[in-house]
Amino acid sequence: MMKNLLVLFIAVTLLSCKKEPLYGPLNLKNGQEVELLINANYGAENDILLKMPENVSAGAPLSNFEEREPGYIYRVKAKFHNNDNPPADGSSQEFEFVKVLSKAQYKGNESFKIQIITSYVPGGPVIRMGRKGSDYFFIPEKLQFTFANTTIQSQLEEIMQNADEIRASWPKITQPKWKSITATVIHDPNKFGKAYLVQKLDFVQ
Repeated sequence: MMKNLLVLFIAVTLLSCKKEPLYGPLNLKNGQEVELLINANYGAENDILLKMPENVSAGAPLSNFEEREPGYIYRVKAKFHNNDNPPADGSSQEFEFVKVLSKAQYKGNESFKIQIITSYVPGGPVIRMGRKGSDYFFIPEKLQFTFANTTIQSQLEEIMQNADEIRASWPKITQPKWKSITATVIHDPNKFGKAYLVQKLDFVQ
């Protein structure tokens, strides 16, 4: 009897000491809550999610944060999830938005870069622009592209015409005229949080 109790005690002890698996470069537990820092440059090359307080790349995307506004710096609480069977177009790891901890308006005027052509798998390269009337949009109904001068305006119109041609030819697969388009932008002070002011466009054929 005592021998059986001893075996049971050892088994329970071993089970209780078993460590939960850790995932990703930050060694996070599945379901672990963390604090993340989100910068003001929505959709930019430097739009990198940071884990706090280490101030290092979070290494996974943030989902369900629909209230994010360009031009604002957020600290949020999020829950880490590891998915052993991710969808073909999804990530095996992600952070799920829980709540906003703080929100502060960006006060600077430094320029940053945005890639207007993005490649998706499956699907290939896509021009990330739309229009409504005479206005150009980076994100439909949310984030407009305004322009610093008429040269930029003409270039945006050329990009938009190519995008319209590609969309009109669907389902035929048509590539954009350019391999890449890099826009140098700032937060438009006249439409803060609603528009990026395009100062320069660099095309690679």
